[in-house]
Amino acid sequence: MRKSAEKKSKRITKRMLIAAMSDLFQENAGKSINLNLIINELRLKTHPLKMLAADILSEMLEEGYIEEVRRGYFQLTAPVSAEKEEAEETIVGKTYVGTLKVEKNYAFLMTNNKEVGNDIFIPKEKLKGGKNGEKAVVKVVDWPGHAKNPIGNVVDILGKSGNNDVEMHAILAEFGLPYVYPAAVEDAARHIPDVITDEEIACREDFRDVLTFTIDPIDAKDFDDALSIRQLKSGQWEIGVHIADVTHYVKEGSIIDREAEHRGTSVYLVDRTVPMLPERLCNYICSLRPNEDKLCYSVIVHMNEKGQVRYHKIVHTVINSNRRYNYEEVQAIIERQLGMEKPRGNTREPLPGDEYTNELMVLHRMAQILRTERFANGSVNFDRVEVRFDIDAEGHPVSVHLKEQKEAHQLIEEFMLLANRIVAEEIGKVPTKQQKTFPYRIHDVPDPEKLEGVAHFITKFGYKLKTSGSKEVISASINKLLHDVRGKAEQELVETLSLKAMQKARYSTENIGHYGLAFDYYTHFTSPIRRYPDMMVHRLLARYLAGGRSVSKGKYEELCEHASAMEQQAAAAERASIKYKQVEYMMDRQDQVFDAVISGVTEWGLYAEIVENKCEGLVPMRDLNDDYYEFDEKNYCLIGRRSHHRYVLGEKVRVQVARCNLDKKQLDFALVE
Repeated sequence: MRKSAEKKSKRITKRMLIAAMSDLFQENAGKSINLNLIINELRLKTHPLKMLAADILSEMLEEGYIEEVRRGYFQLTAPVSAEKEEAEETIVGKTYVGTLKVEKNYAFLMTNNKEVGNDIFIPKEKLKGGKNGEKAVVKVVDWPGHAKNPIGNVVDILGKSGNNDVEMHAILAEFGLPYVYPAAVEDAARHIPDVITDEEIACREDFRDVLTFTIDPIDAKDFDDALSIRQLKSGQWEIGVHIADVTHYVKEGSIIDREAEHRGTSVYLVDRTVPMLPERLCNYICSLRPNEDKLCYSVIVHMNEKGQVRYHKIVHTVINSNRRYNYEEVQAIIERQLGMEKPRGNTREPLPGDEYTNELMVLHRMAQILRTERFANGSVNFDRVEVRFDIDAEGHPVSVHLKEQKEAHQLIEEFMLLANRIVAEEIGKVPTKQQKTFPYRIHDVPDPEKLEGVAHFITKFGYKLKTSGSKEVISASINKLLHDVRGKAEQELVETLSLKAMQKARYSTENIGHYGLAFDYYTHFTSPIRRYPDMMVHRLLARYLAGGRSVSKGKYEELCEHASAMEQQAAAAERASIKYKQVEYMMDRQDQVFDAVISGVTEWGLYAEIVENKCEGLVPMRDLNDDYYEFDEKNYCLIGRRSHHRYVLGEKVRVQVARCNLDKKQLDFALVE
C-alpha cells in the first residue's frame, strides 16, 4: 500500500487512503501520531492527497476511532486484535451513556465515549423499555472473542434526547456522577431534628448579638459561611469566620455521611446544583439563613488597623445572621464608598443594606490588606473570567454574560483563605514528632518543561518569564506577566498557557504547602455543605483540639485521593455542561458573524474563541482552501506554503457559525474575510 501511495499517488482513492491510515494507526497502537508523520510514512506528495489525509484524520477523530492525546497528536482508540483480551477486561463492567438505536429484535447504544471503539449491542430483553432516540445508561457485561461489539444491559433510561434535564443527567452519568438522590438518604435527613437545645447553646460561644451577615451569589441557597464584626475596647476589630457545623448533624459512618463521602463534592452545572448533602440539610438546617439561630464552627480573629492578626481562636459557636447579602449588593456599596460608582444624577438613593456600610468597608479594607500581603509573599494572581448563562424555563440559554471577580468576591475570598490557613497551621505547624494525620490542600510547583514552553512562546509578544530561581522569584515573574498582558489582545491566550503550566491542586495528608497561594499550610475548612474534605477537617480539628490521638494516615490518604478524583470529575462535568450550552446557544446564531481570537492551532485546523461570549469552535483545515497550510508546532501557527500567510495564536479573526453538533458538544466555524 505504501509503495502504491508513493508510485501512483494520483490514483489513490479515499477508501485506499483510509485503509492505509488505519493500518498505520494499528501498527502504532499506543503511540501518538501527527499529520506530518502520516504524510511522510505514506509518502503523500501532492497537495490534494495531503488535504484528503487531513480530512480523514478529522473524520476518524469524530467517529471515535482515534483520540487526541494532545493538540495535533492522535492515537488509536478502538482495541486491536492483539490487545482484544486486555481491552475486554478494561471495558467490561463499566457503564456508558449514549443514544439508543432500537431495531426489531435488538438495539445498540451509540456513544461518543472514546474508550469504546464500537457501539454497544443490547439484547431486546435487556432494553428495559428503552425507545429509539432515547438517552440511556448501559453497563457492558461481556465482549465475546468472536464479536465485533461489546454486549450491554440497560441500567437506566434517561429520556428523550434534547430534553434539558435528560442532557444534564447524561453529562453527570457520563462522568460517573450521581444524578438522583437515594430515597433512603433523603428519608434519614427528614428525621434529623432542626431544634437547637438550650444544652447545646450552653456548650458554645454565643455570637447571636454580634453583627453577622452572609455574602453569596444571588441564586445561592446553601449559605455555609458568614462573617461577624465588632470593634473591641482596645480599638482592634474582632472578625468571626463562621462555618456551618455540618458534622454536628451528620455523624461519621451514618448513611448520610457515606453518601457524602461517595459524592465527595456538590456539582455545579450550568443550570443546577447537584448537592453533596440532602436538600433538608444543605438548604435548610445547616444553611446560615438570616434571622435563624444556627450552629457553627468558627475562626475568630482580632485584627489591628494595619490588618495584622494579633490573636485567634477556633471555637464552636451559635450565630444569628442579621442579613443576607448578594455579591452585587456589597459591590455597589463598596463602589459608592470608593467613588467608583457611575453618576446617576444628583440623587443618592439608599442601597439595600446601607445600614452596615461602615462594617462592610472595614472588612473590605482588611481583605485588601490581606490580599496585598499574599501577593507580596508570592501568591499567583489568576483572576479568570467565568462564563455564565441566563436560562429560560425550558433550560434553553437565552444570553451569556462574563463573570469577573470584584472587590465583594475578594472580601469573602480573603477571609475564607485566612480561616483555612489558620486551621491548617493550628494542626500542622508543630514539631515533627507531634504531627497528626490531617487532610491538607496542596499545590505543587509549576511543571518546568511547560513553563519553559510558555517563556519561549511569549517572547514573540515582547514578554519575558523567569523559569528558574526560588519559588518567590518565579511566582513574582508570573504575576508580572499576568499584569502586563491585562487588556491586551493576547491576554486570554497567555493566561491559558500559563494556567496549563500549573499543577492541579489536590488533597493529601502529606503537606507540601500551596504554591499558588504561597501558604506553607493550607486546608479546606470553610465549605462543609458542599465539600467532603471540609467535613473531614471539622471532625479531626475537633478531635485534636480536645486532645485526641492521631487517626490512620492510610485511611485518610485514601479519602483524600477519592475526594481529589471526584473534584476533577465534577469540574469536567461542569465544563461539559458549559460546552453543551455554548453549542445550544450558538445553534440559534447559525450563519452569524462574530469577532474572535485564535485560541488554538493544530494540524487539522485552528480553534477560535468568540470575544463576546467565549464560545470556542474549530475552523477545519479543509476549509482553509486558499493555500496548503502546514502546522508550525514550535511557533503555534499555521503557515501557507505558497502565500506564507500565517494564522497565529492570539490573532484577531472574524468567524461565522458553520455547524453545531450538540451530541458531540462541537462547534465548527468558517473564517470571514
